[in-house]
Amino acid sequence: MRPAALILAGSRPGAPDPVAEAEGTAHKSLVEIAGQPMLAHVVHALREAGIERIAVSARDDKVRDLALLLGCEVLATGTGPSASVAIGLDALGAPLIVTTSDHALLRGEWVRDFLNDTPQGSDVAILLARREAIEAAMPGSKRTYLRFADGQWSGCNLFLLASGNAGLAIETWKMVEADRKRPWRIAARLGLGMLLGYALGRLTLAAAIARLGKRIGVSASLVAARDGLAAVDVDKPSDLADARTIMTARGAA
Repeated sequence: MRPAALILAGSRPGAPDPVAEAEGTAHKSLVEIAGQPMLAHVVHALREAGIERIAVSARDDKVRDLALLLGCEVLATGTGPSASVAIGLDALGAPLIVTTSDHALLRGEWVRDFLNDTPQGSDVAILLARREAIEAAMPGSKRTYLRFADGQWSGCNLFLLASGNAGLAIETWKMVEADRKRPWRIAARLGLGMLLGYALGRLTLAAAIARLGKRIGVSASLVAARDGLAAVDVDKPSDLADARTIMTARGAA
């Protein structure tokens, strides 16, 4: 069954986005790269991957208008990303690809590879990139990494909710949102043995994700990105400059 896709384009109330502020736009989804708004690049990549039904979770009126212009459905936002995903899963069902509107470098082949590389029987899959892959694709990139026994990893803002059971993972998603930069706290929630394994450098991220899924009744899988650029999104003005350089190079290739 071909998945639908949900693009998260919400914003934090009362917290100005540095990219939107630097570019003088209402929302960073509207910031142009290579002549198109970031949101348009994400939608085009999903279309290239063969995804026909795409919804955008947004509060800003201009973002909602653009989403409709791009042929997407528009959904309400929740109190945070996980709540917005719950709304999206209820509206679109599974399987569901989830990504973000600032994933401007997203490519259709990355989405296809992610779907092909997700192990059979997974209820939930998360795409992550190894530090080596990111630094090979973008030398000098400075990111926050999760350090585990199987390497240092960075998120790619690409998730697959593959089955109806995936809804069980959303509450846990809220916890991971809160602790994403403190992996020891995630390990602690899995029990003393897992925390000790993390402290001794023996716990792999793949095992932690699988164990976390098992505790909530789902099969959860880590999928390694084939291209380190999959971990590059636009969180700050320097990221925007990098994205523009990369997109310009793609256009010239």
